[in-house]
Amino acid sequence: MKHNRKKISVIGAGFVGSTCAHWAAAKELGDVVLVDINDGAAKGKALDLFEASPVEQFDSYVTGTADYKDTAGSDVVIVTAGIPRKPGMSRDDLLSTNAKIVKDVCKGIKQFSPDATVIVVSNPLDAMAYVAMRELGFPRERVIGMAGVLDSARFRSFVAEELKVSVKDVQAFVLGGHGDTMVPMPRHCSVGGVPLTEMLSKDRLEALVTRTRNGGAEIVGLLKTGSAYYAPSASAVQMAEAILKDQKRVLPCAAFLKGEYGIKDLFIGVLCKLGGGGLEKVIEVQLNDTERAGLENSTKAVRELTEALGKLNL
Repeated sequence: MKHNRKKISVIGAGFVGSTCAHWAAAKELGDVVLVDINDGAAKGKALDLFEASPVEQFDSYVTGTADYKDTAGSDVVIVTAGIPRKPGMSRDDLLSTNAKIVKDVCKGIKQFSPDATVIVVSNPLDAMAYVAMRELGFPRERVIGMAGVLDSARFRSFVAEELKVSVKDVQAFVLGGHGDTMVPMPRHCSVGGVPLTEMLSKDRLEALVTRTRNGGAEIVGLLKTGSAYYAPSASAVQMAEAILKDQKRVLPCAAFLKGEYGIKDLFIGVLCKLGGGGLEKVIEVQLNDTERAGLENSTKAVRELTEALGKLNL
């Protein structure tokens, strides 16, 4: 079936990938191609999702494949391939396995969708985005990492729960690497326009920041056999929607910095304007001493991880 709709390819048909396909199809962002080395898993989940379309009333055609040929001409590609975390593992423990997987995936993307914007979700996020950009050779506008939207969503949901207010009225963002060194920005967060610092005590704020930092590990600990997938996939699809619909959304994403915040040649979580051109602008906010120290600490952790990549001889 040939459509003139936008095309979204999701690489990896595990929990994160298949749920990305679900959100993207339900929002009618375009036709969705689910790719996995396990051909049957990709085809089976895609067919199942397509069969939900009459019930949920969405006109997105969903197909599954193991062949990158079927992804040709994708507008957006979401990369979720890789092994997930198990209890006791840090995101960094996944480095060498997932770097090889992401490298292979990027060969297929580069060959068949040279004009796509690529959203990387695989962990450890900042390092995998770096691998993808190096392998693809795309400009930084078209290789973006998904982390900040998820971390901010966790923070926002915890704030809403604490204050017993609607999640819709909580605005927040985090900066820095995706992991234990992320830098939540409570000074820039608000509830219905009122600064969060006026609504919560310092102690409670600190507790929510800590819970946000450990948000992924909290879920890994509860699930025992995998990691989070509803919020991560929803976050990746929010980024895809901003790009596909040229929404000019201001969202926290991992971007390849070229001197912003005094940081060069690393993927770091910052506020980004996302639109039809992919990453259209990095928005720099004024940082106080504490926030700057946090960002420097986070940058150091990401730099160490990225340097460790170099030693893997991929």
